[in-house]
Amino acid sequence: MSEKSHRIVGTIKGVKGHCTMGHKVGDRFNLSGYSPDGLCGYFYHDLFPFIVMLEYGGGFPSAWGNPDVMTWECIDKANAVTIELQRLKD
Repeated sequence: MSEKSHRIVGTIKGVKGHCTMGHKVGDRFNLSGYSPDGLCGYFYHDLFPFIVMLEYGGGFPSAWGNPDVMTWECIDKANAVTIELQRLKD
């Protein structure tokens, strides 16, 4: 892994139904391999490998768009929350 870590911000972009954790559009989380910063534990568990990858310099294929940004939907499909992960290069 790279020695330099980057700041990862997760922003809630959508909520279908009712999120049991109370996440709402616009909520922001400072995420890292060490902290979910209040994000639902189940969602954090699913996102963890991608958070660590972004944190330590990895990226998504450029064919998918911006290698520093990706969007996911939580596992609760009846009450799906959509989050965008973004690596901020401070």
